[in-house]
Amino acid sequence: MMKTFQQFITEVYDKDIQGRSRIKKPQAGGRIELDRTKTEPEKKRTKAIGGGKTAPAKPYKPRKDIGQDRPKQRASARQQQPEKERGSAGLSPREAQKKAYRERKARESGAKTKSADELLAKKSKPKTDPNYKPRKASGKTEKERKALYKKGERTLRDIRLKNLGKTKESELKHKITSK
Repeated sequence: MMKTFQQFITEVYDKDIQGRSRIKKPQAGGRIELDRTKTEPEKKRTKAIGGGKTAPAKPYKPRKDIGQDRPKQRASARQQQPEKERGSAGLSPREAQKKAYRERKARESGAKTKSADELLAKKSKPKTDPNYKPRKASGKTEKERKALYKKGERTLRDIRLKNLGKTKESELKHKITSK
């Protein structure tokens, strides 16, 4: 049996949502947008498991605020909001005229004017160097890396002691091993 559009819409959506233009059916877990989790072969993140080997990293946990309104995403939360009425900046008509004249001259001289988002932004993000390349993962765990580092330090200490004709590290002026 074929349903009419009216029957279908009353089954699937709430009455208060029907009139809106962008109707979204809530996803699993109260999600508003689609779940964009990558499939296993698409995942690229790895972690060191030891012995120079890597394995896929654990998936991220879903956020606690799924399906809730996030005010930080809105422009009103990102930008400072006016506290007074527009035009009530406290300038006299003459001062406002002078200010407008200075702004016009600055524009004509080619000075860059900032957009609303730039002017009202609360903080700037740190810039990343375009030539930055992340270090290649060794596949060794922290314990293995420390052991390797200490082994190198001990070897270096032994070479220096042999060259200087000493027997203990405490006889050296500057210690080699970090402790």
